[in-house]
Amino acid sequence: MKEKNQFTRGALLGAFAMFLAVVVSVAGGWALKEVLQKKEIPQIEKIAPKKDNEDSKEEALLDKETLKKLLEIQGIIDKYYLYEDEIDTQKMKDGLCKGLLYGLEDLYAAYYDTMESKEVKESFAGSYSGTGATMSQDQETGIITITEVPEGSPAAEGGLMEGDILIKVDGEDVRSMDLGQVVNLVKGEDGTTVKLTVLRGEDEEEVTLKIIRRTIEKQTVDYAVRDGISYIRIDEFDDVTLEQFKSALAGSEEEGMEGLVIDLRGNPGGNLDTVCEILDLLLPKGLIVYTEDKEGNRDTYTSDEEHQFNKPMVVLVDESSASASEIFAGAVQDYERGVIMGVTTYGKGVVQNLFTLSDGTILKFTTEEYFTPKGRNIHKKGIEPDIEVEYDEESESDNQLEEAVRHVRKMIEEQ
Repeated sequence: MKEKNQFTRGALLGAFAMFLAVVVSVAGGWALKEVLQKKEIPQIEKIAPKKDNEDSKEEALLDKETLKKLLEIQGIIDKYYLYEDEIDTQKMKDGLCKGLLYGLEDLYAAYYDTMESKEVKESFAGSYSGTGATMSQDQETGIITITEVPEGSPAAEGGLMEGDILIKVDGEDVRSMDLGQVVNLVKGEDGTTVKLTVLRGEDEEEVTLKIIRRTIEKQTVDYAVRDGISYIRIDEFDDVTLEQFKSALAGSEEEGMEGLVIDLRGNPGGNLDTVCEILDLLLPKGLIVYTEDKEGNRDTYTSDEEHQFNKPMVVLVDESSASASEIFAGAVQDYERGVIMGVTTYGKGVVQNLFTLSDGTILKFTTEEYFTPKGRNIHKKGIEPDIEVEYDEESESDNQLEEAVRHVRKMIEEQ
């Protein structure tokens, strides 16, 4: 998938004055957030695997031959593996679980170990407890540099500065660790203190800072209003996104919004409930989306009469707009409440659920298909835009955004 240019909040406000997009380079590429979370499933200790003698279309996974083979593999490893003292038994157990989900050949299936499960929950919450600083790691040297210290964040209040090189967390040397390990050390319970030791300036002065962790809310929505047209960008649909969108919409109204551009380009999706709650603010009473499981059981999500958006609207999408973004675009398109502009979306029309196991780890796999209000399943097809506009990578400005603004302006004039 093509990497897309992203907006930052400061750049957005200035650039939109001229209806131009600011190009900000994104390091490392873009990864699809493939989960379309429907709901958190309770612990499932009472669900047991099939037994060998049960009538079933499928044979039991843990049959005698498989158990025998696993024990045989373990015996060979114990006898011959050169680095036996370095074996992490828990990692091997987690690997077995990951292998089970891999065997489903479901692109969206996964087993998350204890640490990964914590990160998954934080990802959907859209918040975490930490310092608020952004770090990057040089892949060749392993050096971890503080790249951003937001104003008002715990990191800023504690004296951390952009350009600082992190060498210790709570006295533990992190120079041989990967970035993920270091991030997990820096995170912690709200209100607790973390000590960060950094090298600062050309003289690499060693400085130790005490920072009080705090809950940090991820900013998933940005907006700006210029000449009566509001631009709202939604990066993904997390738990925090609904209130952020409400604030953006209310702020736009206060600033005299006559028309709206909603940018879902590069938005990989997220939480099903969140996107439906946002659509409820925009659509008339009726069906938003429905899902069907393997038994044909259907769950429906609807909007009520309380809120509707009746001003001219364009929704920008691209090939990386997926999952919940496609639910958004599909519903707006089916109700003809806005114009979908850009290029055909990713094409993810299936739903995954998260299953929390008794030890707190998480399973994820595909459980349902979803359908737009008119009954369209867009899996592997995507949402085709009403107006196709390819992104011009040679242009110094954002031609898709410019065309969206022009179209909204035209719709306003034609009212």
